Amino acid sequence: MTQPSVQPVGERAPLAEMLSVALPTVVTMSSYTLMQFVDSLMVSKIGPEPHHVAAQGNGGMANWVALSLFFGATSVINTYVSQNVGAGKPERAAGYGWTGVWLGIGYWPVMLVCALLMPAIFGLLGHSGELFEAEVAYAQILLIGSAFKLVNKGMAEFFFGIHRPVVVTVSVILGNITNVFANYVLIFGVEGYVPALGVVGAAYGTVLGYLVEIAVLSAVFLGPKLHAEYKTRLAWRLDLSRVRDVVRLGWPSGAQFVNETACWWIMTAYLLGAGGAAGAIAAGVTDQAVIDETAQLNNTAGWIALRYMHAAFMPTVGLSIAVTAIVGRCMGAGRPDLAAHRAWLGVKVALVYMGACAIAMVLLREPMMAVFVPGDATPEQRAMLLEVGGAVMIAAALFQFGDALGIILIGALRGAGDTVWPGLVNVILSWVFIVGGGLAAVEFMPQWGSIGPWIAAAVFITALGLAMLWRFVGGKWRSIELVEREGDPNLHQTQPDEPLTAPPDAVSGTTAGSIEG
Repeated sequence: MTQPSVQPVGERAPLAEMLSVALPTVVTMSSYTLMQFVDSLMVSKIGPEPHHVAAQGNGGMANWVALSLFFGATSVINTYVSQNVGAGKPERAAGYGWTGVWLGIGYWPVMLVCALLMPAIFGLLGHSGELFEAEVAYAQILLIGSAFKLVNKGMAEFFFGIHRPVVVTVSVILGNITNVFANYVLIFGVEGYVPALGVVGAAYGTVLGYLVEIAVLSAVFLGPKLHAEYKTRLAWRLDLSRVRDVVRLGWPSGAQFVNETACWWIMTAYLLGAGGAAGAIAAGVTDQAVIDETAQLNNTAGWIALRYMHAAFMPTVGLSIAVTAIVGRCMGAGRPDLAAHRAWLGVKVALVYMGACAIAMVLLREPMMAVFVPGDATPEQRAMLLEVGGAVMIAAALFQFGDALGIILIGALRGAGDTVWPGLVNVILSWVFIVGGGLAAVEFMPQWGSIGPWIAAAVFITALGLAMLWRFVGGKWRSIELVEREGDPNLHQTQPDEPLTAPPDAVSGTTAGSIEG
């Protein structure tokens, strides 16, 4: 087998090195954000009714709640791959990539069951009418088509772990381009050829994008170059020991992800509308039709603001994935000091970026919200969307620094193998603040409207960031061992400012022109 030799990335400062490793992953996450932004923008142009963006957001979040257990748990594949490469055992990496594929296939029936439950779940949330029909259909299509998304997750984590995220970036960009063009055709239709499907068309476009992503990843994963280095075509057999590894280390991350996503879904699908309705009633509105429209407009305003929040935190999530891989490699090489140095560097970069986003959210909140307001919306609808959305943007600006701390340090702790404590803390804080605080705001401060739940969410994100800071500074992660390193000839002593070693092509050797593998 051709061994991926270990060599310095280059004579670069740690910041330049980290950005070069993280940039493809950041581009990947930013591409997802851009796709969601364009999807919502297209959906917002369907008509003046306020439910289209909300239906897409609620249905998409329902899909992510179902996906999140799997996504959170399998994120540790990145850790196992990177630590084995760091310990000089790259031959084990492909096996963990295949483990993610098999786990994805096994998880798909769970998604099908969730698809069947969507009408009952949205009914319990009190939704009805066109909003109910659109969000249920959107969620069901994504849930059924999630097989492609599940399978490519394991492969993506493998590429992150071997520091070749450009492959994932290329697959995502091609998938998103497919999604945008398919959406345009399917949402609005082509007269005489394709009927206009509205919100449902956006769901079909997303599934087509998934299919393109998995096609690209599979071609590279099974291609001759990676097969020569990692024997990817021979590692396909299901290995229960690796399944146990992923489940043992990954279940806390999975529990954390599904719990937090579920809490956010409760907030966006229920609390925002309930807060808007409570605010209308507190203001003396008695007409039920007006109360219902106010609830939907508050839900819609929340989702518009969330699209901009995604632009802030999704690139940071990309940086966090890179930090996980870098910390994992450092820990696999027996260098917790170098791991800490790189983690703090990631925190600094995230704080600068998300701080700039916070300033933009405050200064440009009204024009940013106006982008999503349909041109044929009534003056009253437009005024409410801008007022509520602007207040949400200010609340979001307040928690950007806490979000930066939490996202990066959770990634660093995951890279070291510390997943249980962060997961438990996340569960506790999210239920106390997002759900409990949101319900309390609606009940006891109805005059705040849907801003009350957003204030509770801001407290949650800030508290989570400070908790992760305390955990990381405590240093218990430094003593975690996931791989055997004794006698490894690749181990060497470095100083915190030395370039991190990485396999060839880890940063720049894989390009759009070489994805055939």
